Amino acid sequence: MTPPELRETTAALPLVLVVEDEPQLVRLLRATLPPHGYRVVEATTAGQGLVEASTRSPDIVLLDLGLPDLDGVEVVRRIRSWSTMPIVVVSARGQEQDKVQALDAGADDYLTKPFGTGELLARMRVALRHATRGDAEGALVQAGELTVDLAARLVKRRGEEVRLTRTEYRLVALLAQHAGKVLTHRQILREIWGPGSVEETHYLRVYMAQLRHKLEDDPTRPRQLLTETGVGYRLKVD
Repeated sequence: MTPPELRETTAALPLVLVVEDEPQLVRLLRATLPPHGYRVVEATTAGQGLVEASTRSPDIVLLDLGLPDLDGVEVVRRIRSWSTMPIVVVSARGQEQDKVQALDAGADDYLTKPFGTGELLARMRVALRHATRGDAEGALVQAGELTVDLAARLVKRRGEEVRLTRTEYRLVALLAQHAGKVLTHRQILREIWGPGSVEETHYLRVYMAQLRHKLEDDPTRPRQLLTETGVGYRLKVD
């Protein structure tokens, strides 16, 4: 019989809902996640995954897009209609448009199969940290030599304040609030310039170039303000 204290410790571990119909990957995740401190519950269809998500309240969802009964992007939309639980898409679809659709629907991150388990675990840690941080107001976000103080509305590089325009600050603050996550072009444009500007990607290119000149040692080879080609941008955190 399991001692009560061990049961309590086990119950406190993060619960991962794996929604995946590929048996080999399910076996891999079943073997990989528990030794790294996760509990696992599995679903092989979108319908089963939605039931498990609503009844088990997992800490994070690993979701395949190519499910037999419903497209994974629609699963993301349905979960997002009632929950902010982290969703990391794990899919064989590697096209930029697939990534954009999943992230625009509300996924926190996207990994293309095949992937390394080390990268998956790192992406999961970032998604869980972001979820537990809660309201980013008052947060201090550290990204390499950059410090974004969202309460004081200050950005520092190597401890020295960097003067930013209002729009530059709003852009870097948005990335900091979602540090480690990919934000699509449309998500950023909608937040900074409004719904009527979601196609004006040149706005974003201009301001990202300005930010990199102010915040990166080599703007042509950024280390913190990263481009996800064809998808969007990510503030890299250590």
